[in-house]
Amino acid sequence: MKLIPSTASAVKFFIIISGIVFLGLTLQELQHIFLPFIVAYMFFFLFSPLNNWLTGKKIPLFLVIPFNLIIITVIFTGAGTILYTSFIQIGDNLPAYYNKLNLIVREFSVALGIKDPYFRKFNLERVIDRLDYKTIAKDFLSFAADLATMVFFIILFFAFIVSGHKAIYTAIKKRYVTEKSSEKEETSDTHQGGYYNEARLEATFKEITQQIQRYITTKVSINLSAGVATGLVLWLIGLEFPLVWGILTVLFNFVPTIGSVFSLLLPVLMALIQYDAPGYALLIGSIIILIQTIFFNVLEPIIVGKNLGLNPIAILLSVLVWGYIWGIAGMLLAVPLTAIIKIMLSNSSSRNLQFINELMSNRVNN
Repeated sequence: MKLIPSTASAVKFFIIISGIVFLGLTLQELQHIFLPFIVAYMFFFLFSPLNNWLTGKKIPLFLVIPFNLIIITVIFTGAGTILYTSFIQIGDNLPAYYNKLNLIVREFSVALGIKDPYFRKFNLERVIDRLDYKTIAKDFLSFAADLATMVFFIILFFAFIVSGHKAIYTAIKKRYVTEKSSEKEETSDTHQGGYYNEARLEATFKEITQQIQRYITTKVSINLSAGVATGLVLWLIGLEFPLVWGILTVLFNFVPTIGSVFSLLLPVLMALIQYDAPGYALLIGSIIILIQTIFFNVLEPIIVGKNLGLNPIAILLSVLVWGYIWGIAGMLLAVPLTAIIKIMLSNSSSRNLQFINELMSNRVNN
């Protein structure tokens, strides 16, 4: 029995939506495999210009891969060292901070008329002593093990991707260039048809690489600028450890939303402890919010959208969707993954896919 056109379109739409949902659930369920693989491929695209230059200088691939791995290891180690050093600096002054924080809580409880002895005689050290260190240690070890496993798989996948990507590209070119050229032999010039398709395929891979590099460069530049601005302003104000707050601003804001909250709360808490003045802490919090709003709510969507050709709405939706699938890691990867999807859609001849590509684009001219 033949379906009428409207029914056929509805069925096709339902099948496509079902397939997308199934794909999302599969990616979520098997994230321990797909997530490190995607991260490794991101590193591959990032290292592509360097690796192409090295191989162009006749340096063998078995030397290029270890060199890449050393750089990746330095990146992970450097980020961890910066975080560790930052918290160590604060930890050296914890006893003094404990006493100030205890006094602040007690004074607040008196000012607000709270008669509960827990707050009137608040003692942070006593609260910390009641913590279940076994559970905390267990959760921390579990997190550390998961993180170590993730890093191991990223490095492992990266090594295989660097050595095997060219074979994948050749297979794709054979399927979508050579075979299509053979199909057109009887009706068109084979060389011209094959050349056009191959050029478009190479341009697609090149654009994906450039888009990822552009995004990472832009994101790092914005974070560094926000970190420098935050550290400089807090240094001028006289807040302790301005370098620490600047570094944490750079690192935390790689995680959308959640990172901004932590990079705001920590220096505000420090201001409250240091100056024992809620108004001063509120002022510092307002300044940090202003800096973060300028860099991460105004400049970043505009610059990232302009560089990648993505609509800010598409960026927002991608962060929500990939965040649901892979959590914080998904939020980090949302923009480059969406850019890759858009590039693939832009090279499709389907009118429906081209329509989706236009919806994701930030172009407003006719």
